[in-house]
Amino acid sequence: MDILETEISPELIPGKNGDQPAQKTESFIGPYELQDFNNFYITRFGYLPTKVAFMAYCAWKDITKGQWPNIPDGKRNQYTIGEIKHWLTVYLYRFFKLSQYKRSCMPNGPKVGSGGSLSPRGDYRAPSDSEATVWLENAKNIPENDD
Repeated sequence: MDILETEISPELIPGKNGDQPAQKTESFIGPYELQDFNNFYITRFGYLPTKVAFMAYCAWKDITKGQWPNIPDGKRNQYTIGEIKHWLTVYLYRFFKLSQYKRSCMPNGPKVGSGGSLSPRGDYRAPSDSEATVWLENAKNIPENDD
């Protein structure tokens, strides 16, 4: 249970007391659950950021709604549309502009398979000169608050 309760960190560097990692990756890239959601609907279905944000908002706008199978009360999260917009913008910039998944060593190509794999040896090959502008422009249409 201690292992399951330990926050995920790619560095695996223990904190000062040895109980939590020194780097908290989610504070830089966003909540894993939101970024997994964004990644799935953008790479698998090609949905625009406005649609992904709407769906994420419907899924996480109220912690008291819906079914939360196998997720304890303390692990359930809710997000405002402003938070969703912020982390979706971070995702779009990192994925499309920075080639977050470091694919520039692979040949450029549009190959995207239906299996959803992001392996450079498989279905996804990000162009090294990809641009996030179109995606980020669409994300500007997402409202800042829940009103």
